[in-house]
Amino acid sequence: MSPSSPAARVVQKKNMKYLSTRGNSPAADFRDVVLEGLAPDRGLYIPERIPDVASELAAWTAHSYSELAFEIMRRFCDLPADALRDLIARAYSTFDHPDIAPVKRVGDRWILELFHGPTLAFKDLALQFLGRLFNTLLEETGEQLNILVATSGDTGSAAIHGVRGCPNIRIFVMHPRGRISPLQERQMTSVLDPNVFNLAIEGSFDDCQRILKTLLGDLELKRALRLGAMNSVNWARVLAQIVYYFSSALHVMRATGADRVRFAVPTGNFGDVFAGYMAARMGLPIERLVLATNANDILARFFNTGEYRLGRVIPTLSPSMDIQVASNFERYLFYRLGENPARVREALEAFDREGRWMSPDHAHDPLWAAGHADDDRTCAVIREIWERHGYLLDPHTAVGVAVAQRLDSSDAPLICLATAHPAKFPEAIARAIGRDDLARHERLDALRDAPTRSERLPADVRRVRDYLERHIRP
Repeated sequence: MSPSSPAARVVQKKNMKYLSTRGNSPAADFRDVVLEGLAPDRGLYIPERIPDVASELAAWTAHSYSELAFEIMRRFCDLPADALRDLIARAYSTFDHPDIAPVKRVGDRWILELFHGPTLAFKDLALQFLGRLFNTLLEETGEQLNILVATSGDTGSAAIHGVRGCPNIRIFVMHPRGRISPLQERQMTSVLDPNVFNLAIEGSFDDCQRILKTLLGDLELKRALRLGAMNSVNWARVLAQIVYYFSSALHVMRATGADRVRFAVPTGNFGDVFAGYMAARMGLPIERLVLATNANDILARFFNTGEYRLGRVIPTLSPSMDIQVASNFERYLFYRLGENPARVREALEAFDREGRWMSPDHAHDPLWAAGHADDDRTCAVIREIWERHGYLLDPHTAVGVAVAQRLDSSDAPLICLATAHPAKFPEAIARAIGRDDLARHERLDALRDAPTRSERLPADVRRVRDYLERHIRP
């Protein structure tokens, strides 16, 4: 379905309900969706309808980021207006730039800087909001929640900083030991608050994600341990990320006089680019979403061939994208397969059984372009942008820029998502430019000698479950 088709635009007339992509769970309200994470049938929650906001865009052009966040989020949740405004204000008060997610002109492209939050990564845009949302909902009932997170790098530290010190929340973060950057690891393991637990898993991010989905899919265990999720399986994560597509597009269209834009999105777990897809379906005039992967190119291959085939995880200079099984791809499949849960279940069962699934209809969708960039190309783009424009890209952002340079030549302005501060990846920057003094940030410098705490565990569901039970149950 085209984002501009009448069926994609439904006027909201009542509080939003949420459905499971797999179709075997009852409709849920926003509160339950946030606290549950996964649906009881192990599907992902999606809104029962997509609000049409195309007629609002002209009025929104002058909005601040927080005002725009309120206008978008209120269409998907039933929180009182004052409570929602307060949550948004507190979430973005932690950012060090007044525009929250500023857009900068760099050569013939625009860079959307999503790294001005407390952990210097785009995950802060969602998790500073989600952490406060969790706490607000739990305070209403006096309940406690134990959050389980799988991270390929940035989600873990952003989730920890979203809930650290919250009296009603414990957080357990699994990261693949030795497969994230040293600074990413230190950002997590140097947080010593008593409600924070870091687990170094002997395996890949896909192993961590498999463990998370298995434990959250065990309904008896999930309820007994009060488990929730801050990964992008949680709809509230996607909701918060939709906002910066609107904020950047409206800014660039106002600055250039253009009537539509393109986005280049580095992605591994498909959550960030799926937020852009939802923005397009809501009526934001996006001409193209350029999906960019590193050598772990399962998503790029799907959009180019129709085949979703599992491969081995390849370590790269952009470790947050070293993923094969992308959680949010299931949400996209729901729409691609005609909003038919039975077809979604059939596709996922085939993938689980055979490690591959072939789309029955691989008609080209002009909204999408997809490609990948290896480490050499990533370094070349970092070096090129630095030498020409004096602007430093982190390796994930460079993947997005590299793929967009090769694939897309439209006249519509190109907005490249800068997903992390380059100081988080000094080794990659040094390899690309030959200098080790460029990628620095005072927050990260302060972590170099900080004490750390983590527990090493095998990539085994039973061992992780036992650890959770020991630390949650009296």
